[in-house]
Amino acid sequence: MDLTEFIILLVVAGICGSIARGLAGNTNGGCLVSIALGFIGALLGGKIAAMLGLPEIFAISFAGREYPVVWSIIGAAVFVAILGLLSGRSRR
Repeated sequence: MDLTEFIILLVVAGICGSIARGLAGNTNGGCLVSIALGFIGALLGGKIAAMLGLPEIFAISFAGREYPVVWSIIGAAVFVAILGLLSGRSRR
């Protein structure tokens, strides 16, 4: 994986993390938080999909590796929702 592919992967992870944060109702953090959530969501969403035997809906290939976009968004939204529940903060 060269630098260009890595930057594109970071952008895709950031977009997935941003969408997930919007779905879960969390607006705290910035671009780096969105990128981290995108990667965590890809891991969590991929595990959930594998455990339930669900197919990959939409994936983007980078350097021979596939990045599951839909499962990344779903996994990150679940992760953000769990973090929101554990933090115990109420909405205003």
